[in-house]
Amino acid sequence: MNAIILNAIQTGGYVGIFLLMALENVFPPIPSEIIMGYGGVLVAQGKMNFLPLLLIGTFGTVAGNYLWFWLGSRWGEEQLHGFVNRHGRWLTMEWEDFARAQHYFRKNGDWVVFFLRFSPFLRTIISLPAGLAKMKLWRFLLFTFLGSLVWNGFLIWGGSKLSGTIERYESVAGYVVGGIIGLGVAWYLYRVATWKPRSERS
Repeated sequence: MNAIILNAIQTGGYVGIFLLMALENVFPPIPSEIIMGYGGVLVAQGKMNFLPLLLIGTFGTVAGNYLWFWLGSRWGEEQLHGFVNRHGRWLTMEWEDFARAQHYFRKNGDWVVFFLRFSPFLRTIISLPAGLAKMKLWRFLLFTFLGSLVWNGFLIWGGSKLSGTIERYESVAGYVVGGIIGLGVAWYLYRVATWKPRSERS
């Protein structure tokens, strides 16, 4: 998957970045840190420009999160509960995880959509309760965009600063990146294989 991600960025350019960032917010093992970090390396190499990369990557993040927001706004809590229970294995998410995010959203208000863009665990799941709570679409899109803009900007900056080190130890860096992605995929497959609703646990 390491090679797939890097090839998608190199071949697809900004379009590849957009698609990967949208998919990252739907399919858990694809890490935004790798996508935007590698984009930062390309910025340092002069192969991409910072501002277009930042904006296009952020639009991809918003697009991926909007899918979950749309599901939350389209369905009622009972219907969503059934969906999560039926497909929780593939989502690697249980209803209790969603309920916790929903409580956090209701307790902290709309601004939680902005601040949770910096959380690797809740930044996507919070979009569901935001939609379910009928948060105004423009506010959801704005807060998602602004929070993602800050986070993606940090990742691009970090990738560009580490560019020299990555180039110097390119083979080692490739193994590190591959290891990170491999761990993400392994974690996801483990969750899929072992997942069961809390009600079925002994």
